[in-house]
Amino acid sequence: MDTNMDISAAREHYLDWLRDAHAMEEQAETMLKAMEGRLEHYPELRMRITQHIQETRHQADRLRRCIEDAGGDTSLLKDMTGKFMATMQGFSGAMASDEVVKGAMFSYAFEHMEIAAYRNLIAAARLVGDATTARVCEEILAEEMAMAKWLEEHMGAVVSQFLARAGTNPGAAKR
Repeated sequence: MDTNMDISAAREHYLDWLRDAHAMEEQAETMLKAMEGRLEHYPELRMRITQHIQETRHQADRLRRCIEDAGGDTSLLKDMTGKFMATMQGFSGAMASDEVVKGAMFSYAFEHMEIAAYRNLIAAARLVGDATTARVCEEILAEEMAMAKWLEEHMGAVVSQFLARAGTNPGAAKR
């Protein structure tokens, strides 16, 4: 650890970032559930979203335990704000004529935000000497990277399916 680092301030930032990550997972679950509930004609995407919802719930639980083990608690305000934002994003997506394509794009971008957050948390956990949380964040990082990779590999198929349906059945194409 850097000898010029104020360990107390570093731990406060670290705990704050852990709470942010927990809120981010709560937000992700809300967004994914909204998307899953509207996907009617994209079974492969729906199945992967359903799987990632379970991963996301488990991630939030593991983060909550890490926060508690580090002497903190989750932020109800951050969790509620994240869920509210996710709900609003879900409503706005439902209005788009190409909802499935925009939802997949947003999910891909969100996964990369999560990847960046977990890389930062791993570095911070190591700096404050929290090996257990570093390991948990490495596991979560791998799950987020796998989801981003899956979306990247399947985005073309989603677009193809959407465009094939859009000309004949726009309502079916969007979901």
